[in-house]
Amino acid sequence: MVNFNEAIQRRGTNSIKWDSIEKTYQKKDLLPLWIADMDFKAPLAVQKALATFVSQGIYGYSFAPDSLYESIINWQKNRHNYELTNEEILFNSGVVPSIAAAIHAYSSVGDAILVNDPVYPPFSATVKDAKRTLVRSPLLKMNGQFEFDFDDLEKKMQTHTIKLFILCNPHNPGGRVWTKAELQKIGLLCKQYGVLVVSDEIHQDLILPSYTFHSFQTVDPSFADFSIVLAAPTKTFNLAGVKNSMMFIKNKELRKTMLALQHEWRFDEINTFGYIATEAAYREGAQWLDDLLSFLAHQVQIVRDHFKEHLPQVEVMIPQGTYLMWLDFSAFELSDSQLQDILIEKAGVVLNYGYTFGPHGRQHIRLNIACQEEILKEGLTRLTNAFNN
Repeated sequence: MVNFNEAIQRRGTNSIKWDSIEKTYQKKDLLPLWIADMDFKAPLAVQKALATFVSQGIYGYSFAPDSLYESIINWQKNRHNYELTNEEILFNSGVVPSIAAAIHAYSSVGDAILVNDPVYPPFSATVKDAKRTLVRSPLLKMNGQFEFDFDDLEKKMQTHTIKLFILCNPHNPGGRVWTKAELQKIGLLCKQYGVLVVSDEIHQDLILPSYTFHSFQTVDPSFADFSIVLAAPTKTFNLAGVKNSMMFIKNKELRKTMLALQHEWRFDEINTFGYIATEAAYREGAQWLDDLLSFLAHQVQIVRDHFKEHLPQVEVMIPQGTYLMWLDFSAFELSDSQLQDILIEKAGVVLNYGYTFGPHGRQHIRLNIACQEEILKEGLTRLTNAFNN
């Protein structure tokens, strides 16, 4: 059993999560529970594989070996019942760059691109940066969980010529693991209105007990004709710094278009460390991941119990996947700037502010629970003391 409570000093390592906040807020001793990386060491197999490569001392050009493709194919088949071939796997440095690539490959300036609200901020930012038209479809909150508003989605597809729908599966920040039935409805709508689906599945492995993840292209084989899937080991195994992700593109014409863009942009080569870490994680990281999921389920319960007992005004959305939790502070009737001021100046805790996830994220915050239990409890205590006082 991996000890995820092992104390690890991340300050002074150029960590964005830990080392950028003092400069940003001009304040010391802030506790970071924000940016989505984990305060845990990567699996030992990954550490050993990277150390072996480093020890040979030559870091020249490299390519993706067949063994890497094999590890990805086996992982997707065994964990997600998703069948892939070598040619259907394209590499990129990260999922967000892949979203940008998809926008440029499959749409033109001014085209409408659909996202949900709230959703991971780079979705909307990347659409705007590409000079496309951003269209938002708010999620509904039903029984404490997010659900798609299918009527609104169809209305947006009828009133706009939507070229792409960027799907977050599982959802960030809400932690919803969309059901097969929900994804089926999404697929049929997009099929009817000629919308290409870009399914961001970077959290696909971080599924909490009793929930089941369905990759978009496994719901219906025909969905592969109008979709691409984005995945990576980086969120799963805390490898964001080694830079590697995959685009799964089954449709030959869609793949041809993306390959042409990769060639034009010259971004089809990946850092060697990304190749090595990916293969090691997928080959030998399964038990580490299972241990992690058990630990995260425990962390979720800590948060749930803490707010119920100490700050019941906060509505806690219980995640079905990811290591992120969405907290509703609207009962306090604070503006977003007031909420942020309390978090920084009184609580001394850095979280992700809900308004950055879209208009429907206002008066919310996103909490990262992928840290040692002691740090999580300290952060929760700071929060509740600040609001109760």
